[in-house]
Amino acid sequence: MAHEVTLIPGDGTGPELTEATRRVLEATGVEFDWDVQEAGADVMDQHGGNPLPDHVLESIQRTGVALKGPITTPIGGGFRSVNVTLRKTLDLYGQVRPCKSYRGVRSRYENVDLIIVREATEDLYAGIEYEEGTAHAEELSAWIEAHGGQVPARSGISIKPLSIEGSRRIVEFAFDYARRNGRRKVTAVHKANIMKFSDGLYLRVAREVAAENSDLEFEDRIVDNLCMQLVQRPEEYDVLVLPNLYGDIVSDLAAGLIGGLGLAPGANFGTHAAVFEPTHGSAPKYAGQNRVNPMAMMLSGMLMLRHLDEEDAANHLEEAIAEVIEEGESVTYDMKPSRDDPSAVGTSEVADAIVEKLGARVA
Repeated sequence: MAHEVTLIPGDGTGPELTEATRRVLEATGVEFDWDVQEAGADVMDQHGGNPLPDHVLESIQRTGVALKGPITTPIGGGFRSVNVTLRKTLDLYGQVRPCKSYRGVRSRYENVDLIIVREATEDLYAGIEYEEGTAHAEELSAWIEAHGGQVPARSGISIKPLSIEGSRRIVEFAFDYARRNGRRKVTAVHKANIMKFSDGLYLRVAREVAAENSDLEFEDRIVDNLCMQLVQRPEEYDVLVLPNLYGDIVSDLAAGLIGGLGLAPGANFGTHAAVFEPTHGSAPKYAGQNRVNPMAMMLSGMLMLRHLDEEDAANHLEEAIAEVIEEGESVTYDMKPSRDDPSAVGTSEVADAIVEKLGARVA
C-alpha cells in the first residue's frame, strides 16, 4: 500500500533537490502517493502575500507526513519564516537533526555520531518581540525598571518563554528517541547559570525527567562550555536536547564537524504530523543550475522512511548514499577536494548514481 505524503518542493534550489530526492526514494521500492503542494516566495503573489497557503497546512494535517524542500526567508524583513510558521501551526515541537560522519567526507573529525533534539515552538523563536520606540516597548521597559531591572534606551525587546509543559515534552521526546534508536546518553544543554528563571526551569524539568528514565545516562552542560567540548572531543556526546535557539546554533556547529550542512538532514515531529527537510537554506543564487548537493534532503528522506517503518528501505538508501560519498566520483563541487574540481557532477547526476546503487540492493 502506497504511503500518502505531502511533497513541498520549496523555492530557490528546492525544486531540483526535491525532484532528486523523490527519485531516490522511489528507487528504494517503497510506493508513495505524492500530494504536491507549492509554498514559499514563488507563490506569495498568488495567495495575497502568504507564502504558506492554508491548503498546504490542510494537506499535511490530512496525510500526517510531509517532505519539504528549503524555502527562502529574507533577513531583516519580509514574511515570517515558513519553517517557524509550520512548526508553530502544526505544533511540531520536536526537531531532530542527526550529525553523522561518512567515510570520504573531508573533515577534521572522524566517527562523529550526534543527534541534536531541539525544542521548536518556544524560546526566543516564539517571535514575541517589541520594536524600539513603540508604545509596547516603552511600557515593557518601564515595567522591567519598576521591578529592579534596566533596559537601555531605544531597545528592541524579545521575550524568551520556556514553559514547564514544553520543556517536559521535549526532554521526554529526547529520552524516547534515544531509547528507540539504541542510544546511550542524553545531555541537556542550557544557560541556567545566568537565565535562572527560564533556562533554570528547563534544567529543573530535565533533571526530573531524567530521574524517570534512569535506564539511560544523563548529564547537563552549559551551552558555551558544550560548544567548546564538541570541538575538542565530540565523541563524548550522543543525544543533545536543547531549547530552541541553542538547538539552532549547536546543530550548525555539529554539522560543521561532519563536513557541512550538505550532509545535515532534519525532521520535525509533533503529536499528529511529521515534516522532513534539510537543515540548509534555499541558495537562490544557484537555482536552476543543477549544482547543489542533494544529500541532506535525501538523508531527510531516509529519516522519513524510518518514520514510516520502512527500515529496510531506509538502510538501503543510507548505504547507497554512503557508498557514493566514499567513492567520491559522483558528488557535487562542495564534496570534492577542490571546489573548482572539473569532475564535480550536478544534483541530478548524484541522484543517478544513488539510484544505480539502490538498483543493485533492491533487485
